[in-house]
Formats: sequence, structure tokens, C-alpha cells
Amino acid sequence: MSSAELLGQFVSIVGATFVSEDLTCIGTGLLIHEGRVGLALGLLACFLGIVLGDLGLWLVGRVVGVPVLAWPSVKRRLPAEQIEHLTAWFDRQGWQAVLAARFLPGARLPIYLAAGALGQRAHRFTYGALLAAALWTPLVVLAVVLLGNVVVPALHAVLGATGQTLVVAGGLLFCGWRLAAWLRGRHQLQRLLARISKCWRWEFWPGWLFYLPLLPWLGFLTLRYRGPLVWTAANPGIPDGGVVGESKAAILDRLPRDYVLPYSLIATGSTRDRLAAVQAQMAARGWQFPVILKPDASQRGAGLKLAHSLTDVAAYIHEHPAPLLVQVYHPGPYEAGVFYYRRPGERRGRIFSITDKHFPSVTGNGRETLAELIWKHPRYRMQAPTFLERFHSQLDRVLADGESLRLAIAGNHCQGTMFCDGAHLVTDELERVIDRIARQFAGFYIGRFDVRYGDVDEFMAGRDLAIVELNGATSESTNIYDPAWSLMRAYGTLGRQWQLLFAIGASNRARGAQPSRIWPLLQAVRAYYRTRQVNLLAD
Repeated sequence: MSSAELLGQFVSIVGATFVSEDLTCIGTGLLIHEGRVGLALGLLACFLGIVLGDLGLWLVGRVVGVPVLAWPSVKRRLPAEQIEHLTAWFDRQGWQAVLAARFLPGARLPIYLAAGALGQRAHRFTYGALLAAALWTPLVVLAVVLLGNVVVPALHAVLGATGQTLVVAGGLLFCGWRLAAWLRGRHQLQRLLARISKCWRWEFWPGWLFYLPLLPWLGFLTLRYRGPLVWTAANPGIPDGGVVGESKAAILDRLPRDYVLPYSLIATGSTRDRLAAVQAQMAARGWQFPVILKPDASQRGAGLKLAHSLTDVAAYIHEHPAPLLVQVYHPGPYEAGVFYYRRPGERRGRIFSITDKHFPSVTGNGRETLAELIWKHPRYRMQAPTFLERFHSQLDRVLADGESLRLAIAGNHCQGTMFCDGAHLVTDELERVIDRIARQFAGFYIGRFDVRYGDVDEFMAGRDLAIVELNGATSESTNIYDPAWSLMRAYGTLGRQWQLLFAIGASNRARGAQPSRIWPLLQAVRAYYRTRQVNLLAD
């Protein structure tokens, strides 16, 4: 084939990508499969066409988007400070969004246009576009080349050449129509942005995905300390060290009452008897509403409820037949997760970390509904399903200008609370008090105290702290979810936490404590999740 013919093929493929990138990649793959186009030429042409198209979208965003952002109607919905925030974000991490958008259907157009309108650094976008095209192009083209022996004969046999073309074109039109209809829906663009952002905002990754890279380290610790479950001996005073299903009341019973928020355990029984037991406890101990209700065995704030009346208590008891805790409500406004450890034989324990918890809230402007305020917020949209379900009856409510609404009361990340590193709160005085509390619990060496307090200085002095609950072996040093942290820093902290857990468990094993056995532990975990009857959403 002459140079002119090769150049013609190259230019034709590049030009075709401007019409449809995916269809061009598929068609080029079929031509390569049939030997009518060279592999290197086809891949390079598709790659160059895709990159040029991406840069074209960025340029359109820059030329058209910047003036659009100055329109009064746009400025009302997107204030200058929010544009500045988005611009800084695109300049810092926009290339990651560009890379992720390449692999998410329907995300490329809005993200690339937004990058042009908001981003100030063209080289960051170009870097992301080149990397995305370098990954995407060979993936699609080579897949078609390799599967051509299966796909092409089947399509030709059933449909013929004309029918094959019509099916592909019809499929593309249908996908485009569905995407357009979806984007016209309410808040769909914000939903799309939230899904894309989760690709690099690792604090919102599913637990199994976040912990996956930790498995080699856990394997190393298993070999080093000679046992996969030696860590369950870290807290001999808690069943299985505190893996799952342990009684909150039984743990709180082992702590000094002066530091624990008053509570009462309500056993199973009829709704009438349990309601009477709550009334009797509140009357005998002089408690007033509101009070906190939560299952005696639960995790991550599941089932927590702020009850304002006996009607709330009765409804909660009816829905939660398992044993529950009634606890005095501490208004805070602060909450911290204090992760503590003490090696067996040491005279004093240490604070490993403190998590400074920030509860989510929105402030009204007199125009937008609660749902709109949630979807508009760059963080709250990441957990919008949680907030929308929690406030399902108020989503169309328009908050008055300046009116504030707190979106969560449970200090759990999965319930919407933001976790920040609280190293600035650690003092010798606080550490001595926490150590004194922990040492009164025989058989406890490592875990996290969830604490509420009303004055920062008093808390740091160890004088203002009210323990909500204590979590054992599988509790996390939750400062790792600080959005300002890098992923590597989070894994480094998590790795040190698990090394401590294994080391403490090994020391206790040497002192006679027995780690859990695998099969009984698996049965206990399975039984807990099978019998759990609780709404995972907290109040």
C-alpha cells in the first residue's frame, strides 16, 4: 500500500472520531481484524483523533463556558466563591476527573466542558486526556480485533452488512436518547458529578475496596505473629476482642460511671412492657427528653434515634425488637473519636489518634429546597442518598434565609459526619485521664472511645468528656478519613494500627489469652448479620 493510501486511511480514521469515537474504534478494530488496516496505524489514528476531540471539547468550554459563567442567571446559582472553589479543584485534581470520565458513560461531555470553563491550567487537562486515551483506545480496538472471529461472522450471518450497520447505529441513537432523558431529570448532573468524584475521593469508597490493598500487610502480620486471628486476643475482656455483635451495655458497665453518659439497657419483650420499662427508668433517674435510642449490638451508628417523646419511643420499640439502649442525650456540640492503646505490661497507655468530628448542616437562602441545597453542596452530594432518605418528608421545604438545619446527629462517617484529624487536641492531661479510664476495664488494651464534650479547652484538659460508647478490636483510627489526607498517609496510619493490634494480641496470647477460632468467629459474624433487625440509617 502506498504512502498516500496509508495517509488517507490515517486521516479518515482521525476524522471519523470527531463523529463517533466509540463507533470509529469498533470499525477500526474490525478493519484491523480483516487485514485492511495495520494495527499500529489504526491504534495511533484512533488515539490521535480521540485526544484532538477531547482538546476540542476543552476549547469549547473555554471559549463558550467562561462568558456563560458571567450571565446573571448563572451567577445566582453559582456564586463567585463557589466558582473559585471549583476552579482551584480543577487545577489541582481535574486531570483525575478527566481520566475517570473517559470510562463513565455520559460523563465525558459535561466534565470536559467544565474543565475548559473552570480550569486555568491546560497542561493538567492535556495530561489527563492523553492518559485516558492511551488506556481507552487499545482497550476498545484490541477487544474488537480479538473478538472479531466471533462477533463479525455472527452479525453477517444473521443481519447482513446493511442490517449490522443499522443495529449499531440504532443502538448508538438509543443510548444517546436515554442519556439525554436521564440528564434532563432532577439533579442528575449533580448525581453524575458525585459518582465521578468517588473515583478519587477514597473516603467514600466501599469498605471492601478500601481495605483490599491492606491484605498483603495483614498476610505479613499473620506470618510474623503466627496466626491470622491473634489480634482477637488484643482485648480479652471483650468477646472476640470486639469484632461484631458485642453488647454496648456490657462494655459500658466496665467503665467508671463518672465518665460515661447515663444509660439503661431495655431487654426484649412486648412493646407495652418495654415502653413501661423506659418510662420507669426515665422517672427513677430524672431523665428528660430528648434521649438517644440505639440497638445494644450495632455498628456505624445503625439504628440510632433521637427520641423527643414517648410516641417516638413506642414507634422505635415496635420497629426494633432486639435489646436496646436508652441513653441521655449530650448536645455537644463537639464529638471526638479517641483511639487508645496500651501494650500489656506497660505502665501507661497512649492516645494513638483523635478524630475531630464535624456534623453536616445546610443553611437556607430563602429560594432553594432542602434537596437542592444537598445536591448543590460539593460534599453532601457524595452522601446524598443518606440525607435524602433521612429527610424524605422535608425535601421540598424551602429553608428561610440564614436558617440552619443539621443533617446528622450520629458521629459516624457513613451517616454523613466528616472526620478530620484531631492531633491538635491531644494533651498529656487528656492522655492521663483516658489511660486511667481504660485501665479500670480489665482486659481492654486497644480501641476507640467515642466522646462528646461542650468546651474544647476543658476537653483537652481531661475535665469535659462524656463517653458515648467504647469500640474494640475492629474499631478504626477514623482520622484516616480526613479529606485533607493523602491515600498513602491513610494506609500508613491504618497499617500501624493493625500492627499494634497484632502485637498486643500476641503479647496477651503469651500471657494465656486465647485468640478466637476461625469457624466459631465466622459463625458469630454470620449470625449477627442474619439476625440483625435494624434500620441501618441513623436519625
